[in-house]
Amino acid sequence: MTASAGRFSGKVVAITGAAHGIGAATARRFLAEGARVAVIDRESEGFAESFKGGPNERLLTTAGDCTDAAVLADFHARTVSGFGPVDILFNNVGQSGRERAAQFHESEEEVWRFVLEVSLFTAMRMSRLVAPAMRERGGRIVNMSSDAAFVGDAGLADYAAAKMGIIGFTRALARELAPHRVTVNAVAPGAIRTRAHDRLTPAVIEKIKATTPAGFIAEPEDVAGCVAFLASEDARYVTGQTLLIDGGRWMI
Repeated sequence: MTASAGRFSGKVVAITGAAHGIGAATARRFLAEGARVAVIDRESEGFAESFKGGPNERLLTTAGDCTDAAVLADFHARTVSGFGPVDILFNNVGQSGRERAAQFHESEEEVWRFVLEVSLFTAMRMSRLVAPAMRERGGRIVNMSSDAAFVGDAGLADYAAAKMGIIGFTRALARELAPHRVTVNAVAPGAIRTRAHDRLTPAVIEKIKATTPAGFIAEPEDVAGCVAFLASEDARYVTGQTLLIDGGRWMI
């Protein structure tokens, strides 16, 4: 999708986990379309690389751990103080257990709790922070799920559970907020070229391509375009939905 200059002029966007990858690409997309964008990430050193070009009066960066409720509350307060009430929230932050991921019979509850915290509870907390003002003004919430929730990849039971939880949360919140002109949707990416994919072996990359009907791995910008659509007036009649962005690996 091509960026539309000015489409989000006057809108305030908040994005979690936005120093790299999909979060950063989505922030750049909203900036290119005129929005004021507030981003948070614990890896704040990535902001300089992801948002080149010097100071931007429409960009607010915050360093912080999104699994800390107090940090999220402070991020929200800084956003409102600097830019005004949030019009668009993209709950992007989340991850699997990565090097601690394991087959379920060998997995540990400590890892489950971390995965649920970063992938589900952060979205619930941020949505709770913006919901009161959105009930008065309208708005858009886009949550990050994954096609792992549908496919059920082996070794990712906790991650699949968290990301399917995002879908249930999205649907319930969409029903609650629909009368207030607020839409709530989810995106569920498959194989996207992020830093996590950079750690995969060539053999694994080729296997992913072979099991993806489209035959290639997408870029973060492919997801950013879909998030921008769901946040736009073009999607005003779309709510409670999950958009899979996975080259056809799972089809609804």
